[in-house]
Amino acid sequence: MKQKPRWTMEMLTAALAVLCALLTLVLLIQRPSIWPVLLALVVAWGICMAAFRYQLRRWLSRWVRGDNFEKSKTKFSLEQLSQPTALLSGETVLWYNEQFRARLLGGQDMLTSRVQKVLPGLDLQQCRTQQGQLLTLADGFWSVHSSTVPGGAECMTLLVLNEETALRRIEAEYKASRPGYLVFLVDGYDDVFGDMLDSERARLLEGINRILEDMIGRGSGFLRRVASGRYIAVVEERQLEQFAKRGYDVLDKIRALDPSVNLSISIGVGRGAKTLREAQDMAVQALDMAQGRGGDQAAEMTPDGFTFYGGVSHGVEKRSKVRSRIVADQLVKLIKEADHVVIMGHRMSDLDAIGSAEGVLRICKICDVPAVIAVRRDATLAGSLINALIAAGQEDDFIDPKGALPIISQRTLCIVVDTYQLGLVESREILEKCGKVAVIDHHRKGVGFIEKADLVCHEPYASSASELVTEFLQYVGDRDDKPNRIEAEGLLSGIMLDTRDFTLHTGVRTFEAAAALRRYGAETEHVRQLFDVSMVEYTTKARLVSEAQMYRGCAITVSGEVAPEARVAIAQAANDLLTIQNVEASFVAVQVGGGVNISARSLGAVNVQVIMESLGGGGHQTMAAAQLKHITPEAAHSRIQTAIDQYREAQKKSGLESESEQTKKDKQ
Repeated sequence: MKQKPRWTMEMLTAALAVLCALLTLVLLIQRPSIWPVLLALVVAWGICMAAFRYQLRRWLSRWVRGDNFEKSKTKFSLEQLSQPTALLSGETVLWYNEQFRARLLGGQDMLTSRVQKVLPGLDLQQCRTQQGQLLTLADGFWSVHSSTVPGGAECMTLLVLNEETALRRIEAEYKASRPGYLVFLVDGYDDVFGDMLDSERARLLEGINRILEDMIGRGSGFLRRVASGRYIAVVEERQLEQFAKRGYDVLDKIRALDPSVNLSISIGVGRGAKTLREAQDMAVQALDMAQGRGGDQAAEMTPDGFTFYGGVSHGVEKRSKVRSRIVADQLVKLIKEADHVVIMGHRMSDLDAIGSAEGVLRICKICDVPAVIAVRRDATLAGSLINALIAAGQEDDFIDPKGALPIISQRTLCIVVDTYQLGLVESREILEKCGKVAVIDHHRKGVGFIEKADLVCHEPYASSASELVTEFLQYVGDRDDKPNRIEAEGLLSGIMLDTRDFTLHTGVRTFEAAAALRRYGAETEHVRQLFDVSMVEYTTKARLVSEAQMYRGCAITVSGEVAPEARVAIAQAANDLLTIQNVEASFVAVQVGGGVNISARSLGAVNVQVIMESLGGGGHQTMAAAQLKHITPEAAHSRIQTAIDQYREAQKKSGLESESEQTKKDKQ
């Protein structure tokens, strides 16, 4: 039951002051000539109150609690306690022992004051729990526990305080000294140093060693080189905290060693582990995550998840095809061991997802293993390619995800293409029901990836999943085993989609894959027809482009709902906005139901994956997306601007601020 507030010294003083003021006013009205006398009385009253303030507090305290307590054995026993102790009536301090007065009040008296004034931040409800409440008082840490005896008119509460300053400092030191594990890996070591002169290689490696030794040498940790371009380090948690505050600036220092060489490093960090071995395992997983996101970044893994730093530069293309041949052999082995193969991409599948899926289906046909592509034909952006394949007599290649469930057994292999995220696959039921899983993807890695896959081909350096599958096809079967013209055109359309007609994220291997598809019979004019749009899609795209607004080098369009048949125009509008001068990235946000879908594109100077990840999405460096639930388009617009601001600030700290952004500031 909530108690009525008791009279404190401050309340009594205020009441007396008001009473005196009223009496003075009445007397002045009745007899104005006596104001000097009244003034003298007021001054005398103030002096008396100041002189007897301490005695008045003690008298009021004894009056409230009674003389019985003052002379009781209870008071005597509490007085002798080594811990600071106080007695409350409601929320009013009635009594405290000498330890309380000396250690918490500095020798002053605050009887009859409200307890929140004596102990700032006190929560009596929390003090009644078994854990009590931890307060910072008198430059120390105190745990406060209470025991309350309810009464009719008032309740009495006993507070007992225990100093934990030394314990808390030991705890803080323990946490700060916990070991963390770091793994450093020079990105594309063989490709970067393979053709380099020995003297130049030695110069750069000495620079890397110097930077890493300076980084680790600031604390009590150690650094060791365990292989070519690979290092490990063990440091204390306090040092990891400093690395994180500086945003792992070692990434920028290594990148700046020689601007003419595409030199970068990836870092995996294990923090908060119970053992050093667990920290090592976490660091290895974090390094794999950093590599999967394109390298040139640090990934921290804690029991709570991943945190990423860096990732603002371009990935380094891997020119060697050795891994493609190895993965192709492993894929063929898994296919031949399966009784059926179910292939699927991501929800709202595009040309890259369907094109690469059809390429994998061709590998299954070469291996003479039954296979189908699970796709929702009513929810795909690759309807033109699917229709072309059906017209060519390959209707049996496709099946609805629900229709594929009855044919799945523990010997069935599920091959996921063009996505690594568990939450984005076409059918999670298929994934969970199949006995084995293989993943082929090119998107920069993030959280929520498919775990426990039997085969993972994750190459963020590739332009598309279609490029990867095209390379696999060159190592599968005999010379006569090759995709037909429609399948080759589907693969080429996937490459053209993700590279925006070979203008972005295009490497040597991308053109080699396109050349191989051309030899398979792909006609570029037929591929171009797969990108044709309807009048509704075109007008929707034009409206979205015309409504765009510029913000810090980015074009942003926010719109209400569009027709379901025109949703492909969202991505197309994002692409077209990049053709406008001084636009480095584009963001098209469209309302879908109670949420907003965002499609983001860039020319490479802006990493839209990082921006979309801050909004709960993901994707690639130049192509990403996010889905915001339970939000209005106006609120989504504000969140996009905030995410851009955060990214620009990170760019500024890394010295990678865009030229247009810097020019804009110079003009201002």
